[in-house]
Amino acid sequence: MKKILIANRGEIALRIIRASKDLGLKTVAVFSEVDRDSLPVNFADESVCIGKAPPSESYLNIPRIIAAAEITGSDAIHPGYGFLAENPSFAEACEDNHFIFIGPSSEVIKKMGDKAEAKKIMEEAGVPVIPGSKGTVENEEESLKIANKIGYPVFVKAVAGGGGRGMRLANNDLELKTGFVMAQSESQATFGDNRLYVEKAIENPRHIEIQLLADSSGNVIHLGERECSIQRRHQKLVEEAPSPAVDQKLREKMGETAKKGVKKLGYRSAGTIEFIVDEKGSFYFMEMNTRIQVEHPITEVTTGIDIVVEQIKIANGSSLQLPEQNEIKIKGHAIEVRINAEDPSAGFTPRPGTIHALHLPGGAGIRIDSHIYQGYKIPPNYDSLLLKLIAYGEDREQSRIRMLRALDEFVIRGVPTTIPLHKEILNHPDFIEGKINTNFLKRLGY
Repeated sequence: MKKILIANRGEIALRIIRASKDLGLKTVAVFSEVDRDSLPVNFADESVCIGKAPPSESYLNIPRIIAAAEITGSDAIHPGYGFLAENPSFAEACEDNHFIFIGPSSEVIKKMGDKAEAKKIMEEAGVPVIPGSKGTVENEEESLKIANKIGYPVFVKAVAGGGGRGMRLANNDLELKTGFVMAQSESQATFGDNRLYVEKAIENPRHIEIQLLADSSGNVIHLGERECSIQRRHQKLVEEAPSPAVDQKLREKMGETAKKGVKKLGYRSAGTIEFIVDEKGSFYFMEMNTRIQVEHPITEVTTGIDIVVEQIKIANGSSLQLPEQNEIKIKGHAIEVRINAEDPSAGFTPRPGTIHALHLPGGAGIRIDSHIYQGYKIPPNYDSLLLKLIAYGEDREQSRIRMLRALDEFVIRGVPTTIPLHKEILNHPDFIEGKINTNFLKRLGY
């Protein structure tokens, strides 16, 4: 592997460029017309315009991305996260055109993208799953039978879903009937797939995920857990590692269980298994992300392992740098907040615009992953994420205090941001005490 094309944009494209250069590899940035002046375009060794601003004409256009890889002589393609990262057709197109896809095989992506199939595979591997339908449900009547058997509340979910899309909560038969139709319609419109399944809704759960690395030599390790419970409409806002609710015994149990699922799949790459954890500490498989996660930096700073570098090396056939689980040491505590160009007081409405003034914080324990600069014009066509702020400390309280210090140092003028919300979250007594779950923001009135 000598040259990597990055099939993405924004901060993750820049993150991959940096990891590639650390490995001595050349990089190619693809960009839409509206991203012509972006930092990834300026920092990559080469760049290729692949179309107009709409994602369907650029970052989701598989033939144009493959063509860009061909004309630049790239031998590998990194999908980042979002866009085509978990699209099995894209991975297959890379394989068919003899490009190294920096991720798992198209077959594995397809299996894990089908939530019903993923649940079945994990159950066979001995991973606990949430009670619910065995596969897809064909109609409302079948969903009602299952719901009444396992008990309300239940979720009706899209087989091809993600990010909360194609998912509805139901507390009774009427809500389930309505939710079934709405979820089916949304799933068809968003994913082109209207298949649904039903599962028990765990009340007041925590959302905890296990970061994994697996190479082609059969080595599988986990890098501990991330607490991702603070979210809005199933979109994460604050993450931390390790979780304040997970002790060493539970960490080892969750980690070893996640490794079973990965081994069953024959997985190769970086990946994440997401669990729902109930108030008693029981955990259940929710889904697997077959890509790099937005929140990967907090695991990097607590383990000292560059996950993107490892992901690239695995794709190139290398074995893990640290193949034995006992070699993985988790030290300190890290918190990450996603700072978006959104107005929380107005329903988190995205607010594209121009950044007229910018000052980024620094100091001990602070890391920033971002693609913005003073004068940067935020396009309306993509996700509103501006940057990820990571604070690291010897313990949770030190990382929290450092995060608040960094948030106070920020100057971003021209667009509203979620910075005030993050200050409110980190100063809340329940957050300070680690008493958080997926309903945390509702308690704050959001």
